[in-house]
Amino acid sequence: MAEDKVTPLYDKHVELGAKMVPFAGYIMPIQYSGIIAEHMAVREKAGIFDVSHMGEVIIEGKDALKNINYLLTNDYTDLRDNRIRYSLLCYEHGGAVDDLLVYRYNENKYMLVLNASNCEKDIAFMKQHLFGEVTLTDISDITGEVALQGPNSVAIMEKILGNSDSLPKRYYSFLDNVILDGSSCLISRTGYTGEDGFEIYCSSDDVVKIFSLLLEVGKDFGLLPAGLGARDTLRLEASMPLYGHELSENITPFEASLGFAVKLNKEDFLGKASLTAGSEPAKTRVGLKITGRGIAREGCIVKYGDEEIGYITSGTHLPYLDGAYAMAIIDKSSASIGTKLVIDVRNRPVEAEVVPLPFYKR
Repeated sequence: MAEDKVTPLYDKHVELGAKMVPFAGYIMPIQYSGIIAEHMAVREKAGIFDVSHMGEVIIEGKDALKNINYLLTNDYTDLRDNRIRYSLLCYEHGGAVDDLLVYRYNENKYMLVLNASNCEKDIAFMKQHLFGEVTLTDISDITGEVALQGPNSVAIMEKILGNSDSLPKRYYSFLDNVILDGSSCLISRTGYTGEDGFEIYCSSDDVVKIFSLLLEVGKDFGLLPAGLGARDTLRLEASMPLYGHELSENITPFEASLGFAVKLNKEDFLGKASLTAGSEPAKTRVGLKITGRGIAREGCIVKYGDEEIGYITSGTHLPYLDGAYAMAIIDKSSASIGTKLVIDVRNRPVEAEVVPLPFYKR
């Protein structure tokens, strides 16, 4: 077994009193002041996350766009410079290798941001399928990344920059070579919390300085450092899929209700034949509000009456909504809003109801 790695911010987390745990091959902070406090800070003020464990690769060359369009389910033909688009990377059988974001610098250069636990697998898979004049460069180890999330994020960044001219205005857009405290950064208006905010990419040598600067300036705006615990409750509240839960090699984008990111009308792409063939998928991702007493965790069986119809992919008590919720993949025939279901929680039946996704919207 390879030893767990640390991000450049490890010592900073320890200094701040974080509880550290193994995650995706790294030792990462699970919480600092507490998951609920950190979650509520992001919803009402601001939170900052270390996401330097994420993977980043650059795909560039004359055939970069052709390769991106062949590798990924979404269509990047009309993506403009300094814009970002979500996609799935799929196996030939239609299951997901990963979900990721694509940043377009220009027609010949793109950055792909990968889930930390999938980084090596993704890169090996993509390299097998590259063609023409194109190179793939893994920049994960030399890249640091922090996520500033919450309603006060803009005010914090404006205070540091002195104005908002150096901030991306639109969701899923970015600006490169923004200077923060003497360091060149790429700033994108993205996040994994359901809130407005930014993800800031910089040299791994500069990330401690950037993180510390944001913490210092953010003190007046209620900013808290936040760990993986709050990151998970926030993304679940915003009903965002997590690879290994709502997505896997055995779950197709359609079963995960991510069909918006699959463009079957474009030229061939990996997994297209399987995703085009056959009938509509029988399963779909749904949101569940737990109406009985208990919390439905990943893996719990979902029933309609006595019939087993699916399983929980993620579930917990959500702090801002102050209730127990879960996402599940179940038979489409039982997926209508308002349908009453039963979840088997440690051999005890707990009632639930199908509700619209997302659970929380800003």
